[in-house]
Amino acid sequence: MKYLTILVFAFITMSGYSQKQIKMDSTKTERFNKGWDKLKEIDGEAGTSVIESLKDISPDLGVYIIEYGFGDVYSRNILDNRTKEIAVVAALTAMGNAEPQLKVHINAALNVGVTSEEISEIMILMSLYSGFPSALNGTFALKEVLKERESEK
Repeated sequence: MKYLTILVFAFITMSGYSQKQIKMDSTKTERFNKGWDKLKEIDGEAGTSVIESLKDISPDLGVYIIEYGFGDVYSRNILDNRTKEIAVVAALTAMGNAEPQLKVHINAALNVGVTSEEISEIMILMSLYSGFPSALNGTFALKEVLKERESEK
């Protein structure tokens, strides 16, 4: 195993991969446009803010999120947007370390018809699977999102 690690390191160093940043073609593809429309449909301003915040540090990551996350995955029609957001809110709550993303997806869940009571119930359910700390953090994130949405009215 030690020799494999040395060989991989040598390959990366000699090939220059460690010093190169791959640039993506910024041409807006059909996949990008489909993803952008889906992002706006589900996440609204919160989603576009995330993408905008990446422009100065990692614009390619924003493109990947749009094309793959929303153009390929979120655009699938097997689950409706409401069900997808319930699953995402549950997963991010269970992770316990993704509060900014959880807030974006709590907003998205509310945007697609999930009620605050249902999101609160998701947090209670997650207490069984990921523990009370993540359920509490999720509940406090919900509280903050609801407060922000109320102040925007």
